[in-house]
Amino acid sequence: MSKSLSLRWLEVFQLIAKSGSIQQVASETDLSISTVSNHLRSLERALGIELVDHGRRPMGLTPAGEVFARYVREGLTVLKRGEAEIRTGNWQHATDLRLALIDDFDNQIAPDLVRFLAQALPRCNFRHFTRPSHEILAKLQEHKLDVGVATRPLGRTEGLIEYPLMRDPFIVVVPNKFEGSPDELFNPDADLPLLRYSRDYVIGKQIETQLARSKYSLPNRFELECNQSIIGLVAQGSGWAITTAACFHRTQRFHNSVKAMPFPGSNFVRTVSLFTTEVYPATTSVLIQKAMSKLIRQHFTRPMCARHNWLKNEFRTMEIEGI
Repeated sequence: MSKSLSLRWLEVFQLIAKSGSIQQVASETDLSISTVSNHLRSLERALGIELVDHGRRPMGLTPAGEVFARYVREGLTVLKRGEAEIRTGNWQHATDLRLALIDDFDNQIAPDLVRFLAQALPRCNFRHFTRPSHEILAKLQEHKLDVGVATRPLGRTEGLIEYPLMRDPFIVVVPNKFEGSPDELFNPDADLPLLRYSRDYVIGKQIETQLARSKYSLPNRFELECNQSIIGLVAQGSGWAITTAACFHRTQRFHNSVKAMPFPGSNFVRTVSLFTTEVYPATTSVLIQKAMSKLIRQHFTRPMCARHNWLKNEFRTMEIEGI
């Protein structure tokens, strides 16, 4: 080895190994394409071996590159974990926290959570974001967030640690004037159309997967992103919705005009969890998890189950199961 290895070279190599594109790495790091390429070439010269097949698009790793990439990934993870421990390892001395919540919790829980964390982490600087679940998970994987509360996706969450928070069952919401049974709504010729969540959202994908699994084929006339808009349209008699107990609870201004019913057939639920990166200290994660669970019980599960007794034991925080 002719010279010491630069940490920047290793970080750039790890990104190239992941994406196979110098252009993408340049975009992600705000470096020029030539700078990224020079970092890679400098690393290869220092090692005296090619790590990347430069003739392929996307660029693939050579056998030596595959081996080296594993060590780089492990080494950088250890370094990031050490940095995180220094910054936030002792939660009483945490100095930075980038936290994102799904909008389910933005009004009722976020203010209380921030007040609690401000007292529990007196030296910490907070940055709070509200994003859809898929964006929160992507930003965590890109290390642009430290902690995120999101719906558990259908696929795997590579590189993330999950702390389950809430079991949130799916329910049916209909206008007050609807006098039939929920089963009637699943007829493709039903008078009331299904008001769908956007399929770009995790909740929308989960509903569509369940409908397909149950062999329901319903017309797709309305697809919306906003939970309030969906329940508002139900309240006007424009359709019906499949939503969750938590999403329904947030739309209290419409509750006098709608009815909540159990989902017919096989029950299905979404799990809302706290996600952190592999390098984020568990002490701070558990602190936030416990605070979130307490606030979810206070603002969501207890009041909702008090009004809808059939949700008791179905809509709950996860530590009831010992998780």
